[in-house]
This record gives sequence, C-alpha cells and structure tokens, in this order.
Amino acid sequence: MAHQDDPAPGQQHLTTTVEQGRFCVARCACGWRGPARRARSLARADAEGHTAGGITGAAGA
Repeated sequence: MAHQDDPAPGQQHLTTTVEQGRFCVARCACGWRGPARRARSLARADAEGHTAGGITGAAGA
C-alpha cells in the first residue's frame, strides 16, 4: 500500500488501530498502514508519528 504524506484537500489524517490476531496495526484514512506490532502502544506510537508528519512503519519505507 502506498504512503501518502498529504491528504486530499479537506481530508484529515484520522488514525485507528486494528487487532489482527496477536498483532495490532495502525491505519489512517489516507491509506497509510503501519507494521504489525505485538504491543498496542507501539502501534499507537506509529500512528502518532504518522499524524505528526513523520514517515514510520513498513508502508512508509
């Protein structure tokens, strides 16, 4: 999935975390997706880094 730094006009970076079995993944409305993490706190940190403008996670590599 491609990383998009700038959302479309009027679109905000709205992040959530999603449980996938033993892992947690951060996702954003712009299409960004972080790496699968075992710790929810790390997935939340990935999401915070994304909304702050930093490129984190596998999708940003």
